[in-house]
Amino acid sequence: MINRFQNLLARKPQCLLNLYVTAGYPRLHDTVPLLQTLAAAGADILEIGVPFSDPLADGPVIQQTSAVALRNGMTLKLLLRELQGIRQVLPDTPLLLMGYLNPVLQLGMEEFCRQASEAGIDGVILPDLPAEEYADFYQETFRRYNLRPVFLITPQTSEARIRRLDELTDAFLYLVSGPGLTGGNQTADQGAQQAYLRRVEALNLRNPRLVGFGIADKASFEQACQHAHGAIIGSALLRALDGAADPHEAARQFVQGIRPAQSTTPAIS
Repeated sequence: MINRFQNLLARKPQCLLNLYVTAGYPRLHDTVPLLQTLAAAGADILEIGVPFSDPLADGPVIQQTSAVALRNGMTLKLLLRELQGIRQVLPDTPLLLMGYLNPVLQLGMEEFCRQASEAGIDGVILPDLPAEEYADFYQETFRRYNLRPVFLITPQTSEARIRRLDELTDAFLYLVSGPGLTGGNQTADQGAQQAYLRRVEALNLRNPRLVGFGIADKASFEQACQHAHGAIIGSALLRALDGAADPHEAARQFVQGIRPAQSTTPAIS
C-alpha cells in the first residue's frame, strides 16, 4: 500500500515543510485551490484543519480562522466531499487531516476513515484521541483504510512514551516545540528547546520528526531543521492570508519567504 510519507522521505530526507490551512478559510471553497498553490510554491506536506468550535491545542489565529470557516459553512462532511479527486492534481504530496474527535465520532470512525481514504488522505492528527484508545479501538480501522495517525510529543513526554508512539505510526512524529498553543512565541528558551530536540533525535526513532508550534519564518524553520526532519507552519501562514486581496499570491509569497519554490505542480490563481 502507498505510504506517501516514506516516499517523500526517500526523495527528500531533511528540511520538510508541512503547511497547515484551515478548511473553508478565507472563503468556503478556497481549500483545494489553496492546497494546489501551496504545493506549487514548495510545500512538502499539507495539513488541512477541520474547523471546530472548541479546539484544545489551537491558538487564537487558528481559533479565529475556524470561526470564520464555520460561519462560511464548512463542515467535515463538506470537506471530505471537496477533497474527492484531489489526487488527480496532487498525486504525490502527503495530505493530513487535523481535527478533533467530536465531529469524527458524529460521522462515525469507520465512515470517516472510509471517506478520508477515498479522498486520498494519508494521515490524521486527533490531539484529543489518546494513543491507548487508538491502539485498543481504532488501529485496525485506520490500517484497513491505509490511514496513519500522527501523535504529538512534548518536552515532558518520557522516552518510553515516545518509543510507544513511534511504534504506533509510520507517518511522522509531531514534536511540540514548547508549552502553549499553536502560534505562540516559542523563542523564550531556545537552549531548552534545542536540548529537547537533540534528546529526541538521539533516540534514533524509526519515524521522521517534524517540529510544530511557534515556527513562523525562515529563521525558525531552519533552526527546527537542525535536529529534526522538518517543521510545521500554520498560524503564520494564516496571518498572511488574513485580509489578503489575493490569497494565492499571499500564500506563494509566504512560502517563498521560507524557501524558494521546488515543485512543478501548477498553481491556481
